[in-house]
Amino acid sequence: MAITKEVVEDKIEVVGDCKRIQIREATVIKEDGVELTRSFHRNAIECVSSVKNEDNSWTHTDTDVSSQSTEVQAIASAVWTTTVKNAQKALNEANGA
Repeated sequence: MAITKEVVEDKIEVVGDCKRIQIREATVIKEDGVELTRSFHRNAIECVSSVKNEDNSWTHTDTDVSSQSTEVQAIASAVWTTTVKNAQKALNEANGA
């Protein structure tokens, strides 16, 4: 009897005007090739994070996707344009980050 565990990104979605990327990972446990269980974990990443400074100015930092899969990196590169990043910065400021 061989029990295996596999973690795969089974769903990647781009959501909203600011192109948030939602990633769903499935953890699949199999015994002799037969699936026993499947569980999910979700993560969402935005193109920019923002912090309001003490002097009321803002510091905006582009999201580092280097630790993400090559597929997520490619999607981020395609959809996170300067226009999208500027929209996210404005939204973060409007919402107080």
